[in-house]
Amino acid sequence: MSRLTAIAFAVAAAVAAGTSGASAQSCVNKAGEGTGISKDAAMFQAYGTVLQATNLNTWSSWMATGQKIGVAPGYQVSALSAKCAPGGLGQTCRVSATLCR
Repeated sequence: MSRLTAIAFAVAAAVAAGTSGASAQSCVNKAGEGTGISKDAAMFQAYGTVLQATNLNTWSSWMATGQKIGVAPGYQVSALSAKCAPGGLGQTCRVSATLCR
């Protein structure tokens, strides 16, 4: 094998390793709205809606564990934003987030 062929194989292997699906993250942007008698209740409903829209198994794991806003079992949560205002049952919140595996 010539030196040029060996270099070509090395470059091809490096490119293939850098673009493999195993290292790529899969991200989704989701939003949800919830209403409740308090801001906390409305945030709970809105964030639960985000998780349900993402993956029902993730939502059920979240319900069975800490139910903390900003946590999604199996995902990294970023760009979490919320806006709440009077309405609905007392408060209405809109939550959006990016979730990556």
